[in-house]
Amino acid sequence: MKHYFLLIFLFLQITVSAQDISNYEKPPVFPECENQDVTALKDCFYNQLSQFVFKNFKVPQIVQDENYKGEVVVLFEVNAEGNFIVIYTDAIYDELKEETKRVFGELPKIKPASYNGITTFKQYSYHIKIPLESPQEQAKQDELPVNDNQISELEQLAKSEYDNINSSLKQYTDKEFNSQLNIPFTHQAYAKFDRNINLIGTNSHTASKPYMYEDIAQYYDFNAAKEALVKEGDSWWTKKLLNEHLVQIQSDDYWFTLDPIFDFQVGKDSDADFNSTFNNTRGFYVQGGLGKKLSFSASVYESQGRFAQYFNEYAESLKAFGPDPAIIPGRGIGKGFKDDAYDYPVAEAYLSFTPAKFINVQFGHGKNFIGDGYRSLLQSDVASPSPFLKLNTKFWKIKYTNTWMWLKDVRPEVTEDGAFLTKYMANHYLSWNVSKRFNLGLFESVMWTNTNDRGFDINYLNPIIFYRAIEFETGQGAGNAIVGASGKFKVNDNVNIYSQFILDEFSLSDIKGGEKSWKNKFGYQIGAKYYNAFKVDNLLLQFEYNRVRPYTYSHNTIVLNYGHNNQSMAHLWGSNFSEAIIIGRYNYKRWFADAKFVFGVRGLDFNDGTDDFSYGGDIYRNYNERPFDTGIEVGQGNRTNIFHAELQGGYLINPATNLKLFAYLSYRNFNPEAETETTFKNSTVWFSLGLRTDLFNWYFDF
Repeated sequence: MKHYFLLIFLFLQITVSAQDISNYEKPPVFPECENQDVTALKDCFYNQLSQFVFKNFKVPQIVQDENYKGEVVVLFEVNAEGNFIVIYTDAIYDELKEETKRVFGELPKIKPASYNGITTFKQYSYHIKIPLESPQEQAKQDELPVNDNQISELEQLAKSEYDNINSSLKQYTDKEFNSQLNIPFTHQAYAKFDRNINLIGTNSHTASKPYMYEDIAQYYDFNAAKEALVKEGDSWWTKKLLNEHLVQIQSDDYWFTLDPIFDFQVGKDSDADFNSTFNNTRGFYVQGGLGKKLSFSASVYESQGRFAQYFNEYAESLKAFGPDPAIIPGRGIGKGFKDDAYDYPVAEAYLSFTPAKFINVQFGHGKNFIGDGYRSLLQSDVASPSPFLKLNTKFWKIKYTNTWMWLKDVRPEVTEDGAFLTKYMANHYLSWNVSKRFNLGLFESVMWTNTNDRGFDINYLNPIIFYRAIEFETGQGAGNAIVGASGKFKVNDNVNIYSQFILDEFSLSDIKGGEKSWKNKFGYQIGAKYYNAFKVDNLLLQFEYNRVRPYTYSHNTIVLNYGHNNQSMAHLWGSNFSEAIIIGRYNYKRWFADAKFVFGVRGLDFNDGTDDFSYGGDIYRNYNERPFDTGIEVGQGNRTNIFHAELQGGYLINPATNLKLFAYLSYRNFNPEAETETTFKNSTVWFSLGLRTDLFNWYFDF
């Protein structure tokens, strides 16, 4: 460690101190030196320090007894207040180190160094000869700042170590593009290479997200795409602002990048009483690799925001137990900020380890998504980040994804001693490229909690067993198992059709009875993507239809629903809905534009004191609170029509960090049949402008 410390010290000295003292730079000044000419201050400081050390330093007895001859090296600074601070000492005897610290601790406070008239700190190296030498005998070459011929043997070692490290560094070559790191999942960013991985004959697996760079690099040239967007400029500021990571370091054995995170927005909501909406996010994003098998990534956000009124009300409806007023959808618990805004810190991070070519293991805190559509009925990214362990296995035409998650139920009725209830979720997803055109996916999931102190049930760690069987073994009320399937068919290189089916509970006899039983809890999705639509390069059109029957994802216990932090782990709307979505995405060089239209019907609860039944839309309610067993239809209850439209356009400032300037406009019409305390008619226009590092999906369409 001492060599590393000297390395840092020398770096500071070489970069900021290797220059002559002039009228603009003055060293620290002892009282005895105040009348000296500025050119003599340096020598006077050294002499006064040497005299003080010679008078006060007491050579320890053990050193005298052994007739030791050598020296003590001291690295110290005189800080901006004029105090002496010992940073590091090096000597054979610990007693010499302690005596050195004692003597320097007794040095008086002096006038600090200055630069251009502003006080500052100054760092030095000092050598104490053993046996002691008078100041007249001691050579001045022991002082730092140093010239090339004034470096001691120890300092030469540190400088050599620094030079070796520096010489091992290489020009950064966008190492993330071929790494086992995840590509930050945003629908807009993924649309840029979606066609490349969906060409007929590609053996890609597109449902399990986020993707790893290494997998997509087989079909999409990230380097070429970035080079096409490079802005010319030789200055450091131009490169960092428009083309590169702020910090990017690479050697043969490791690499990492570091970037700031921003999300600055200001806007106006036509339905709100407050003057404006805003978001103020600052943070950092680091990613890197150690060797060829281990990668890491972390993003930390500190945010304050006030959103459109309907969004704020929804956030407050998700409120957790305790004093905090809201959960920001998709982010996390929001504390109160000023009178009508929220403070919501978020951190996401993971390690990615690839022990063999066909297997990757990730452990972290974040989100995952399964599906080829805008929504997912299997596993979505609409809820807050959570801890997870993910195992991806690829061979032949198969990709098998196992995910284990630690989730929270934050409602007051399940909180104990102020602590939220932990529940667990395990998923299996098998993707099989049956042919060049057709992909089939099989999905199963189970949710369980700490029933009878079972904790994280080791039975569910088995990566290939059927969860429904485990559920029966541990007790039918001990878990909530769900199964599903997905499919994708490539009509041609520009058109593909995708689908999902989710099955929570199924009764063949009730289906045959034709009475629309509540037991038939299922949902489905069908969609299509049209790339380079109408022969316009980089234009993507997408249509999607989702329909989920009432009571799907819910359970008859208080906690075994398909949710986390009062949010759904699947579709944003929970269940008891039908929805049609039209999306258009276009990009040209650094410019981009998106449009989205959502048409939907939801069946909500009344909860008016007279009708408090569950109509199947709220997955957190017990399905035994239903008003009837048959005649169950999508949209039952407080039938609500929804129309949501979004337009967004902007400019990509830096493709390396995905920093964007954007303008956003949305219109939302929410029209329930009956207005209640928590459900009322609403028509909102929301406009905002911003600067954002785009690393995750925001969902405002509920």
